[in-house]
Amino acid sequence: MMTNIVKTIKKQIDKVVRDSIKKASDKNEIPEIGALEITIETPREKSHGDFSTNIAMQTAKVAKKPPRVIADVIAKNMDFNGTYIEKVEIAGPGFINFYLNNNWLYDSVKDIQKLRDEYGRIDIGKGQKVMVEFVSANPTGPLHMGNARGGALGDCIASVLEKAGYDVTREFYVNDAGNQIEKFGISLEARYLQLIKGEDSIEFPEDGYHGEDIIEHMKNYVEAHGDKLVDVESSERRKILVEYALPINIERIKKGLEDYGVKFDIWFSEQSLYDSGELQETIDYLKEKGYTKEDEGALWFKSTLFGAEKDEVIVRNNGVPTYFIADIAYHRNKFLKRKFDRVINLLGADHHGHVFRMKCAVESLGVSPDKLDVVLFQLVRLYRNGEIARMSKRTGRAISLTDLLEEVGRDAARFFFNTKASGNHLDFDLDLAVKESSENPVYYVQYAHARICSMLTVLESEGAKVPQVDRVELSLLEKDEELELLKKLSEYPEEIKIAAQTLEPSRLTRYVLDVASSFHSFYNACKLKGAQENLLNARLLLVDSTRIVIKNVLELLSIKAPERMER
Repeated sequence: MMTNIVKTIKKQIDKVVRDSIKKASDKNEIPEIGALEITIETPREKSHGDFSTNIAMQTAKVAKKPPRVIADVIAKNMDFNGTYIEKVEIAGPGFINFYLNNNWLYDSVKDIQKLRDEYGRIDIGKGQKVMVEFVSANPTGPLHMGNARGGALGDCIASVLEKAGYDVTREFYVNDAGNQIEKFGISLEARYLQLIKGEDSIEFPEDGYHGEDIIEHMKNYVEAHGDKLVDVESSERRKILVEYALPINIERIKKGLEDYGVKFDIWFSEQSLYDSGELQETIDYLKEKGYTKEDEGALWFKSTLFGAEKDEVIVRNNGVPTYFIADIAYHRNKFLKRKFDRVINLLGADHHGHVFRMKCAVESLGVSPDKLDVVLFQLVRLYRNGEIARMSKRTGRAISLTDLLEEVGRDAARFFFNTKASGNHLDFDLDLAVKESSENPVYYVQYAHARICSMLTVLESEGAKVPQVDRVELSLLEKDEELELLKKLSEYPEEIKIAAQTLEPSRLTRYVLDVASSFHSFYNACKLKGAQENLLNARLLLVDSTRIVIKNVLELLSIKAPERMER
């Protein structure tokens, strides 16, 4: 059973407003109004009620009356029976503000206690088959900060969609074909020959991969196989060296991501598109449809047919396919071969120019471009001691994902990367991420969970156990801090819904911080020890419900919910 009490309340308000408008119209107090889309929002100011609608302003033109007059008529004709609504007030130019009784908050506690780990799960996805493709890092080197942010973001988007009722597949697209693999082979070959014949024997290519991992690969290869490739033809030598080093890199990427809490369902090889003939099939399909042209010896995709400003080369004049045609073949595989209903790609913001042409390509395949979502995420700046940090303390090299996890740990990394919306630049304070204080957001939330676990353990040892929800008088929870915390807990399923619709898991880090803050306020204002038994039982349920919600959010973000904080 899945519940979303906020959704229930919005449905109630929607029905009350529609019934009232019809009633007023039947009495000729306002003219008949056609199809309505009623917007219901949560006011920023608590004094403006729990929910609000601007329906009076929306209908003023049709009704030919001032919005405040319409609002008064609608309010006067409302029937609150069978709802959580206690009263309404008209505010400003004609807003109708709804004030609820507290029963909805108490019913939220009943839902949390009944559903436990499943609280927050909703079903807007209806089992729709969705692929989230993310990280897809170049396998020629270690994972960098862009991959780290994309990894946390993509994994959390996938988790949110699962919680919202979608059938989600996490996929890593292995770029094991094309230019970067050619360059990888050239770089490995140069380091191999330098190790065998001396550094001056061959000049290292300026645009090659200069990382120390290339040297390390070749030292290990020489140690195992010696100089047996020296006299082998260059293209064959490169092929052998790539076949040696690439699987090692991919395994390192897999291991690094698993340490980060990211596990992919599928590792899809770009090379497989060539080997299976799917890339050629895609080229043939585009030709048959009349979506290609030949110019200057190259083959072009006529993306201008689909609204793009210019056409794109898909096979160069030397006969080598571009990565764009591989991408089109890959999306053909996603949509037409594997039948995904929706595909979400996460890309760095520097790929913004690729988004529209990819949507054009998807449309050329006979698939609605709306089925492809691209989440662009901005750069990360790391800070240490108030200054931009570029080097790992341990290795002295550029900070990789592995270095970051060693320095701040998985929990802090994942939480920090999801504190800002994907489209915003992220400043990551390495010192703050390891600080054991309330300034550190992940510590603050984990501490709230550990504090609750400790409280409940101590109280249970004194004979005060969390009671069955149906035996408790929840209406005793009436202090402002209690009601504020109840309200926060009730919002979780709605937060899941909005995060799934917007593909913004940063909502959930903000949300769980708010829950922790509301809990600390409650803890300081409302004592459990010494409280009268009925009130103690109600507060025990509230505290336990808070524990459940914090744990559910942290587990969704793949972050530990500790029962005690290790010092």
